[in-house]
Amino acid sequence: MRSPLSTARAPGSPRRLAVALGVVLAVVGLGPAPATAAPTPGPAKDSAPRAVEPAGEVPGGFASWKDLLLTQDKLVEAADRVTAAVKAQDGTGFAGIVAAPENRELRVYWKGDTPGSIADLVGLLRRDVPVRVLPAAYSARELERETKRLIRTSGGALTSITPNADGSGLTVSGADRGLARTKVADSAVPVTVEGGVTPAPAYSRWNDSAPWWGGAAWRVAGSTQTIGCSTGFAVTLGGATRMLSAGHCGTPGQVATDPTNEVIGAISYVNANRDLMLITTNAGARVYNNDFAATPPEWGNPVAGATGSYPGMYVCTSGAYSGTVCLCQVRAINITIYTGSAVLTGMVLAEHTERKNVAGQGDSGGPVESPSPTDTSRQNMLGTISFIDTSAPATCTGYVTSGRVCSWRLYYSPWSNAVAAFPGIAIVTG
Repeated sequence: MRSPLSTARAPGSPRRLAVALGVVLAVVGLGPAPATAAPTPGPAKDSAPRAVEPAGEVPGGFASWKDLLLTQDKLVEAADRVTAAVKAQDGTGFAGIVAAPENRELRVYWKGDTPGSIADLVGLLRRDVPVRVLPAAYSARELERETKRLIRTSGGALTSITPNADGSGLTVSGADRGLARTKVADSAVPVTVEGGVTPAPAYSRWNDSAPWWGGAAWRVAGSTQTIGCSTGFAVTLGGATRMLSAGHCGTPGQVATDPTNEVIGAISYVNANRDLMLITTNAGARVYNNDFAATPPEWGNPVAGATGSYPGMYVCTSGAYSGTVCLCQVRAINITIYTGSAVLTGMVLAEHTERKNVAGQGDSGGPVESPSPTDTSRQNMLGTISFIDTSAPATCTGYVTSGRVCSWRLYYSPWSNAVAAFPGIAIVTG
């Protein structure tokens, strides 16, 4: 983590009309995007929140998305307890966890015999949710060791390394599939090689005010960028309130402003290896969401808390340019990504289940969220948008549909990364 620099307090401002969601990712190697007009201002900041639920058919034969989310919430709570127990005890054989709400079960993968304490915990959890303990070929520790070895020997030929949640081995990606294969030929574990996968940062609602909400557009003061980044979630650290965003969007000491040049605050901390930053400011415990068919289309949802990320979970994104996008499913966790200038760790991969836009340029730093099953107008924080896969293009949707790049696959920095990057950090709830 870089050394903290002095911070500037964002000047107070009257509550005014806030503009809608939308975050746009910036992609490495792209030239400046064409200037875009700001969306029409949205509702007053004290307007009532609305439910956030995915559209379309509900997977797994559930009667409603709320029913699915209730099941998912129980699975995640159980997964969090297993994860905590593994950290607190000898989790040598632990391989991974998959939350499968469509199948109404939690899958825990373990190499060798399950310790008695873990077996007892699983038995306790089975009173509320179905839990299966399945055999794994390799433990998470073994896969982590091999990941670190490949990092040292790949010489930049790999763009990402992902431990398979079932403990079967690793999945690696590289722009050149043939070269990537040669770099993992001597791997001690089975490796699946994907070619052409190219994670790239996602840079770029428009006129927010204090207390600043997540999902709003921001940029570095004085920058000529036409596409900046998005705000994520309000947090506290060291007795100060701060706004979480993507680490690649700026450096400590720079000042963040909204697109109207109103000062948000100074960038106080950046952790490049987790792709996270903190902006010291008056941040509010709400995130923007939208429904383009509604009038007005935008509103703010209170933050209920923070939760873990597990393969199989359904999540939503809320970037300043793309707006609220649901039907996203977590595919993998604990991914290592190579950017050319940094090695990012602990990242999460999510994909749109219909291969439609999940995020695009300008959405970097924006919220990854999951509606609370007991009240879908409240959102659980999962992480912040970091990268899109430019080899998985999708037609841009949202507030700005031209002059930028979008994808149906994204990588985000989960809440566990924030806890690791900034000890003592806490989510602000509304």
